[in-house]
Amino acid sequence: MVDITGHVAFGLLFALPAWQFWTGRTSVAFVAIAAVASLLPDIDLWLAVLFPGVIHHHGVTHTVVFVTCAALVGGAIIAALVAERFDDWTGGEQFGRRRLFLFSFLGFLAGGLAHVFADMLSAPDISTPIEPLWPFLDGSWGIDLVWYNAGWINVGFLAVMVVVHVAVAYLTTTAAQRRRLFPR
Repeated sequence: MVDITGHVAFGLLFALPAWQFWTGRTSVAFVAIAAVASLLPDIDLWLAVLFPGVIHHHGVTHTVVFVTCAALVGGAIIAALVAERFDDWTGGEQFGRRRLFLFSFLGFLAGGLAHVFADMLSAPDISTPIEPLWPFLDGSWGIDLVWYNAGWINVGFLAVMVVVHVAVAYLTTTAAQRRRLFPR
């Protein structure tokens, strides 16, 4: 398990392909959804307080099933709430509710899976094991690659991912689009 900055960094990593599929603010929206969703599986930390003994960290919220269900709900909420304003804000592609639902679903899925993957890379010795494929496969999956309290790794990775996103945004957008992305 990595800290918050590490999870957001992994969300940014998993959202990086957005710059190849969409342009300008549409990519920014996808990246933002994925970054926020990269924190979603840790909702179990709050739920464990409300339901002690029932919910534990690295439990059901750290599974592919939960992430997929949360992505479906998140995609539906975004499609219902912002469909009309989204097309105006992006200033380009016309999405409509169905396409915005799929777009948002994929953003939530990328962020949530990034979180689960990040937790698989760290701290199996000091935290409860992660079982990302439950209920289909029992057993924990993980590699003790990153120490949880390695703040320099988490912050450093986040800084690198922000720089990479800014560079890719600059390189993949036209001058006219850049004015909308980076207003003066």
